[in-house]
Amino acid sequence: EVQLVESGGGLVQAGGSLRLSCAASGFTFDDYAIGWFRQVPRKEREGVSCVTTSDGSTFYADSVKGRFTISSDNAKNTVYLQMNSLKPEDTAVYYCAAGPWCPAYDYWGQGTQVTVSS
Repeated sequence: EVQLVESGGGLVQAGGSLRLSCAASGFTFDDYAIGWFRQVPRKEREGVSCVTTSDGSTFYADSVKGRFTISSDNAKNTVYLQMNSLKPEDTAVYYCAAGPWCPAYDYWGQGTQVTVSS
C-alpha cells in the first residue's frame, strides 16, 4: 500500500521557519519525483516545489524561491521542505505527492497545516 505521511506543520510567526517531512512507503522511492503543494480554501491548489529523487533535480514556485528548500533522504524514503522567512500568505494545508516526474503525481498525502501569524 502506498503511503505518504506529512508532518512538521504548525503555527509560527512571520519571519520564522518550519521543516515539513514527507515519509513515503509502498513504492520504489528512487523511481519517483516528490512534490509539495499547498491549498487555501476557495483558492486553487498551488505547486510549491518538487524534487526528482533519482538525480536531485529541484523545482520551485516563484513565490517561494530563495525561502524554501526541498531535499530528499533516499535512505529514509523521506523528502523535506525547509521553509524560512515565512509570510502570512504561506498559510495553507501543505500536501506531498509522488509520481514518475514533476509534476505528474499518482499518490497524495493527507496534508499538514501551516499557519503563519503576522
